[in-house]
Amino acid sequence: MTHDDTAAGAVDGPGGTPPGPSAVRSEPPVTSDPSVTPDDNEPTASDARTPSPADAVLPPELADAARTLFGDRLDLAAAYAELLVTEGVVRGLIGPREAPRIWDRHLLNCAAVAERIPEGASVLDVGSGAGLPGLVLAIARPDLTVTLIEPLARRTSFLIEAVQQLGLAKTVRVFRGRADEAATGATGTGPLSGDIVTARAVAPLDRLSTWSLPLVVRGGRLLALKGASAAEEVAEHAGTVARLGGGEAEVRHCGVGVIDPPTTVVEIVRERVVNPVRPKAPKRSRGGRSRRR
Repeated sequence: MTHDDTAAGAVDGPGGTPPGPSAVRSEPPVTSDPSVTPDDNEPTASDARTPSPADAVLPPELADAARTLFGDRLDLAAAYAELLVTEGVVRGLIGPREAPRIWDRHLLNCAAVAERIPEGASVLDVGSGAGLPGLVLAIARPDLTVTLIEPLARRTSFLIEAVQQLGLAKTVRVFRGRADEAATGATGTGPLSGDIVTARAVAPLDRLSTWSLPLVVRGGRLLALKGASAAEEVAEHAGTVARLGGGEAEVRHCGVGVIDPPTTVVEIVRERVVNPVRPKAPKRSRGGRSRRR
């Protein structure tokens, strides 16, 4: 583990707290979604080319779906798409191979999840990266307040700039830190929580639930964007989810009849608030010294 001390400021607005310096991982995140892999997000020598705004042009065959999901904010979504295929590629947040399919594989895939989010909800996006799905949801749903949670400084810098350029500072904030730091207030800014917590290609369901469920208010939901193995993950990690206070995980398909294939989401309601188990203090002898085995 390394420490990245690059400064990253906060975006003013509701829905979160300012970021602070924190420990970050130097390796790419573990992914359980085959549609988005670490290699997709990191450019390689064979991928190297000059990014072009032309890659962000909405394909005609996707125009109806885009209008359905983004409505009168489609132009704003197009501006974000251009940011992703230019600055996002240059900074290594989006792989060059992903630029030509930024609409179907990323923007529309994320926007479809909005149908599972109630009106006026507060949303925390864990491991936001380039803003997927958090920024997409903020664009598609101006009624939401969104906090983008991301530990890596170069990514939070991009997110802050994107929020400002897109004019979303009133409803979107950026928190630099890990999910556990956000949940416990370890950065000194106070704990965060939200009605909805989203995550895309962050980790297998057991680890993702460990990090994300503490951020969900009781009765709120974790929405994890997953791939074809979603049902297998639900079955494999049901015990862990239950121990963390989550209800029975359900696999949802979002955007049916609008996008093909629809987005697969694992939805978990936080039914109980489970306090973390704290390690026991060592026993002390009568003389006041600790007795260790």
